[in-house]
Amino acid sequence: MQLYLIWQDVNRGYDTYDSAVVVAESEDAARATHPYEKRTVPPGNGKYDDHGGTWTCRDNVHVRHLGEAAPGVSAGVVCASFNAG
Repeated sequence: MQLYLIWQDVNRGYDTYDSAVVVAESEDAARATHPYEKRTVPPGNGKYDDHGGTWTCRDNVHVRHLGEAAPGVSAGVVCASFNAG
């Protein structure tokens, strides 16, 4: 498993996520991870309505590989940045 920084700059208003650190098997899996963790990001390149428009579609998600996760760490969100308003 790998650690990735994911971020988006399309949906930047109040009550949105702008970034997260996630554990995933691949860059594509990281891009599909919603910062809320219980949702999967749909394909496409527009804003998507995830019950409030808190994130964006996969094509708008930027990914940077950070390194290897510790042994035994499961896929998911490590921490996320949410802009409450």
